[in-house]
Amino acid sequence: MRLFGISKAKAAPKDAIVKLRESLEMIDKREKYLNAKIDAELKVAKTNATKNRKVALMALKKKKIYQDQADKLMGSRMTLETQMSTLENASMNIEVMNAMKAGNEALKGVHGNLDVDKVEETMDEINEQMGLANEISDAISRPMQGAEFDDEELDAELELLAQEELDNHMLETGLGAGLPSVPSTIPAIAQPPRPTREQAEEEDPELAELKASMAM
Repeated sequence: MRLFGISKAKAAPKDAIVKLRESLEMIDKREKYLNAKIDAELKVAKTNATKNRKVALMALKKKKIYQDQADKLMGSRMTLETQMSTLENASMNIEVMNAMKAGNEALKGVHGNLDVDKVEETMDEINEQMGLANEISDAISRPMQGAEFDDEELDAELELLAQEELDNHMLETGLGAGLPSVPSTIPAIAQPPRPTREQAEEEDPELAELKASMAM
């Protein structure tokens, strides 16, 4: 683009954003100055409203001029802020697009050495080897014949060993001294002795009397 016959190079987005920020800072300073002048002229107008009408009117005119300039600066500020926001978004879009292009090129480089059929073939081989490994593991972990045990028999033997160990411990510590041994068989119940014939007759006086009468 030519301006007054002079060709200008295209400005980079970042440089343009820097310029716009500088312009906004300048507008901020100008707005502060104008607001201070507006407040000062308004104060003069209030002070001379009843004392000196001419001075009060002149102050109001100056205030209006400063206010018009401030309003124009506000419009300029809005334009610059909108432009800067648009440039920032455009610059961000460019960065994002460049990153996406770089990522796409990297993917092309990675996938250039891959083929879908080769990948599927490799996965099939991996699955086959994993299945073979599982079968081998199952075969190794399977118990051999003749190695089965009777759990009840083992529990009974373990109980006997525990009782034997307890008995030995009691003998060693003296806890079993003086205690009667437990018989291995149940003793028979003792039966009282049967009385003799003489003892029976003595115990039954009527029977004895009957025998004496028969003897006469």
